[in-house]
Amino acid sequence: MPKPINAKDAHTLIINGEAILLDVREPDEFSQEHIAYATSIPLGQISDILKSTPLPANKKLIFQCLKGKRGEHACVAAQNIDGINNEILNLEDGINGWKQAGLATIGKAADVGISIFRQVQIIVGSLIALLVILGFTGITIGFAIAGILGAALLFAGVTGWCGLAMLLKQMPWNK
Repeated sequence: MPKPINAKDAHTLIINGEAILLDVREPDEFSQEHIAYATSIPLGQISDILKSTPLPANKKLIFQCLKGKRGEHACVAAQNIDGINNEILNLEDGINGWKQAGLATIGKAADVGISIFRQVQIIVGSLIALLVILGFTGITIGFAIAGILGAALLFAGVTGWCGLAMLLKQMPWNK
């Protein structure tokens, strides 16, 4: 279980140069709003990047996401990498906890609407649900198309490339 740290204590460690803050949210989430001291390393790339990047041994690694859950996953991934001897911490309640503690962020997520990541989840999830319902009503092609959408999500998760996300980034409401 990752060791939690509250926002005030994390802020003190970061300001004193005793810790590195790593934001494990998706790049579009980071660009909308982030903590000034954070470095963006998406959760799906955390192992590869940490294995290939020399880390100062005397600094703590604080992982951060929106609410804390992805930060926990990043902590576990980092703990399983050979050669990382840094103390690993998870920012309690993520960026939300940081803001609740009265600490500043860069950008304003409230002004930009729903993140691209969530838009993809809403669209694909809705389509799969609808197609499965169609499948159960006797239109069996619905199951096949739902399977294709599931495979597309798997591909996006494994490769980091999502055509729907690229399309959504071009939409006027995401500019």
